[in-house]
Order: sequence, then C-alpha cells, then structure tokens
Amino acid sequence: MNPKIAIALLACLLFCALAPAKDPPVVNDDTITDQVRVSLASDKVVGVLPFDVKVKDGVVTLTGTADTGSQKSRAEKLAKKVKGVKQVLNNITVKSKA
Repeated sequence: MNPKIAIALLACLLFCALAPAKDPPVVNDDTITDQVRVSLASDKVVGVLPFDVKVKDGVVTLTGTADTGSQKSRAEKLAKKVKGVKQVLNNITVKSKA
C-alpha cells in the first residue's frame, strides 16, 4: 500500500476517534417524567396501578393509591433509579383493610 494513503487513512481514523461524540440527551423534567412513567408502567408489581407522576427541578412527586406498602416502596425505588432524579416525594397512600 502506498505510504501516503496509509498515513491519510491513519490520520482519518485518529480524527474520527478523537472527534467529540454527540451531545448526551438532555435530561429535563419532561424526560424524567416520561422515564418514570415508563419505568412504573413496565413493572410487573406496580404497572397496573394508576400513579400520578409530577417532576419539578428533578424532584419527583408520586401520588395515587397502592394495595400494599411494598407496592408503594417499589414505586419509589423505581423512580429513584431514573437518570436525573434528585429526590422522590412518595405521597402514595396504601389502601386500608376494611
């Protein structure tokens, strides 16, 4: 192979490797809300429960009613795993056994 071509290819490969990657996706309250809702809806334990999700400045507020305390805890745990969440306010109430 021609040395000039080899050097040009090497330079091109190095440039591509060192070029800045695409900007990471923006994490804002809307994307956090969507991700928390998807996480809750896709979960086998809490996916059928109608929780409301609100986010302000990375603070997630969960409201609604759960059948058990473990469902309430599970919803909070799932919300905390979402990227960009700073805090979770769990206002989910547990149905009382009447």
